[in-house]
Amino acid sequence: MCIVVNELGEGEGTALVRNLGRRGTTRVVLLARRAARRELVQLLSGGLRGAVAADPRRMQLVPGAPRPVAPAPAPVPVAEPAPAHPELTARELGVLKLVADGRSNRNIGEDLGLSALTVKSHLARISRKLGTGDRAELVATVIRSGLMP
Repeated sequence: MCIVVNELGEGEGTALVRNLGRRGTTRVVLLARRAARRELVQLLSGGLRGAVAADPRRMQLVPGAPRPVAPAPAPVPVAEPAPAHPELTARELGVLKLVADGRSNRNIGEDLGLSALTVKSHLARISRKLGTGDRAELVATVIRSGLMP
């Protein structure tokens, strides 16, 4: 499972580990835009498989963890520019918010009064609009584009 959050605040790592432990979920990787070193250490010592803070200016390294290496710049493809902010409906943004919170299609459907299949359909349509592959990439793309705070 991949959990994507904008910011992991003080004490939230402990709460997350506790909640995941109750659910019996340990095969988890956390992607965060910002996270304090203490929270990353708490997550990793609590059994998560990995934790990544995406903002390198604010990222603090965990002792013993490999240092991040800046990737080589990728060649820029020559193509029509994609729209900066694709048209997403309020319902699609609501579904994305719940996906970002780590909810399953069934749980999202229960919260919004939809079937899990309808939620899956919404996610497929959003993925086509954004050109993404999986849930983590979908949420990360939406956060980076500013469509979801």
